[in-house]
Amino acid sequence: MRASVLRDGRMVYRDDVPEPVPGPGQVLVGIRACGICGSDLHFAAHGDRVLEMTSDAAGAAGAMDVDLNRDIFMGHEFSAEILEAGPDTDTHPAGTMVTSLPILLSAKGFDPIVYSNNTLGGYGERMLLSAPMLLPIPNGLDPRHAALTEPMSVGLHAVNKSNIERGETALVIGCGPIGIAIIAALRLRGVESIVASDFSPARRELATAMGAHQVLDPAQGSPFDSVRARVVFEAVGVPGIIDDVLRRARHGTRLVVAGVCMQPDEVHPFFAIAKEINVQFVLAQIPEEFAESLHALAEGEIDVAPMITGEVGLDAVGKAFDDLADPERHCKILVTP
Repeated sequence: MRASVLRDGRMVYRDDVPEPVPGPGQVLVGIRACGICGSDLHFAAHGDRVLEMTSDAAGAAGAMDVDLNRDIFMGHEFSAEILEAGPDTDTHPAGTMVTSLPILLSAKGFDPIVYSNNTLGGYGERMLLSAPMLLPIPNGLDPRHAALTEPMSVGLHAVNKSNIERGETALVIGCGPIGIAIIAALRLRGVESIVASDFSPARRELATAMGAHQVLDPAQGSPFDSVRARVVFEAVGVPGIIDDVLRRARHGTRLVVAGVCMQPDEVHPFFAIAKEINVQFVLAQIPEEFAESLHALAEGEIDVAPMITGEVGLDAVGKAFDDLADPERHCKILVTP
């Protein structure tokens, strides 16, 4: 089977990956599209640090059993077609287009479909999914668009955690894929004032297309100089951003941190204390948000077409990883086996 795997920090094309065989409760699916996530790019560059910090955060029981000296399978934003069910598995018929939370259930427990030496991900021709977790793709939704259910649900989770009301102003700092997903979710929730800030003209243009009412270039001045936002979403993930928000935000601001910063960062709690700022860190999504995001895509309530800036085959995933470093060229590249 053909697949693209991570080897020594680079994505490498293989045509000799063993065919996956579904067990009880599992289905074999053919991948139709898989989005390249920023977390995959980060793991390719800093896999040892990701594993170390994940182990520190979760403890020994939650550590990821990944050997960086062996090929690693990735790809967790996918749509697929059911090909075959495992033994004693009651599921949708073959040919059904589906997506799923990136988790594979087995007799041993569950394996996240994220980084693994053994569990196949979406950067391949076929993979295994768990029958109980499958969601059929409704309304003839383009499988390429359905593949973005996962990142869109991450944005929805951040918005839900903010408890934002329609009449409150939202400021989204950073308009990469997660910032864009937050903007789309804010629009879905009917928020009447969505402001987005990013240095990239291309990303500011995309933010407008996805629902931002106003876009700002932070090179021309802090967005806090002109915007009195009640809810601020940080979607950059680099040191210094959180502290800058605490310094500049208004009294009573709710700060939602969705950007994943892997470096040590310094904050001054005094600013948050003096202004009674609430800080909420967020990660991933819950199943209900995943299903709601798929429904919103299928009903046309969210249009992710502007986010898709490229498509590649399995033999060009490595180049796509390199190309995504340029924010002026790409937001989301899909792998279409």
